[in-house]
Amino acid sequence: MKKQKEEKRQKTLAREILEWVLTIAAAVIIAVPIRAFAFELVRVDGKSMDNTLADGEIMFVTKYDYATTWLSLPWQDAETKENAARITTGGDPQRFDVVICRYPGRGDTNFVKRVVGLPGDTVEIRDGYLFINGEKYDEPYISDAYRGGRLNTFGPYTVPEGEYFVMGDHRNNSNDSRSQGSLSRDMIIGHVRTVLFPFSEIRGIQ
Repeated sequence: MKKQKEEKRQKTLAREILEWVLTIAAAVIIAVPIRAFAFELVRVDGKSMDNTLADGEIMFVTKYDYATTWLSLPWQDAETKENAARITTGGDPQRFDVVICRYPGRGDTNFVKRVVGLPGDTVEIRDGYLFINGEKYDEPYISDAYRGGRLNTFGPYTVPEGEYFVMGDHRNNSNDSRSQGSLSRDMIIGHVRTVLFPFSEIRGIQ
C-alpha cells in the first residue's frame, strides 16, 4: 500500500512538472512571434533622446506597421547575428518617426533615434538646425540647449536609395547617422509609440 502511494505521488509530481514545462513552452511559442511581428517593450539606455525620452523609461514599440526581425539567437556573437537572415515586414518609416534601430558592427544592440532623412533626401545641419533638401525644419522637440557644439554642423549628405538618416534629439550628445552613416531598411526594428513606465510619465511619442 505504501509503495502504491509513493508511486502515485511520483506520478503526480511528474505530471505537474510536465504541465509546467508545457505551459512555459506554450508561452514561449506565443511570445516569440508577438515580439517579432506585433510589439515589444524596450528600455531607454542613455540620454541621446533627451528631452523626448529619458534614460530608464520603458517604451512600447510596435512591429505591425513596419519592422525587421533578425533570425538569430541571443548567445551568438555580433558577427553571426549580423549575418543572419532577416525578415522585413510592413511599410517604411516616415520622416520624424522615433524608431528602434541597429548599427553595423554592433550586433543586436538596440538604439532609439528619430528618422530625419528618407531615401534620396539631402540632409544638412546648420548651426543646430535641420535642413532637408534645402528646407529648414524648426523641430520643436529639440531643446535650444542641444543645438550647439561641433556635432551641429554637418553635411550636406544625400541619403542613398533604400536607406534612412537617423539622429538623436539630444543633438550634441548622440551617436547617430552623422557618424554611423545612413541605415538600410533592415536595420530599423520597430516604431516607438508610447512610454509605459514610469507610470507617472505615460505618454505618446511624436
